[in-house]
Amino acid sequence: MRYSRQSKILELIEEYDIATQEALVERLRAEGYDVTQATVSRDIKDLHLVKVLSTAGGYKYAAEASQAAPISKRFSKIFRETIKSVTPAESIIVVKTLSGCGNAAAEAIDSMALPHVVGSIAGDNTIFLACDSAENAAVAANRIVELIR
Repeated sequence: MRYSRQSKILELIEEYDIATQEALVERLRAEGYDVTQATVSRDIKDLHLVKVLSTAGGYKYAAEASQAAPISKRFSKIFRETIKSVTPAESIIVVKTLSGCGNAAAEAIDSMALPHVVGSIAGDNTIFLACDSAENAAVAANRIVELIR
């Protein structure tokens, strides 16, 4: 449940300008998550969320931008613990995740900047990764499998 909730938090802060923990609690409750402010506070810390200036002039939560690591620390555990399968299919890789974790896992994969992966599409529990060739899809799929071990 924690990984699904944290994935939803990342989606919500990407979609909405959320300035307070209380506003985030309200959005999560509207999405069906029974959370407290203390739980959201821990999630914000786990995800390394930061406050940034919004286009409206106020502040909002955002995912910390970190270019230093190939895979951001805030996603590494979610990534490893939510991937169920990785299957190359021609020049596409199909990645299955736990329900509600597709977007967070896709963000982790995108932050890795894997060679030969040219794009991704994420749903609730499935990610499609487009590769530049069928041969390279197998190489990239093997790399993802190595990372989740």
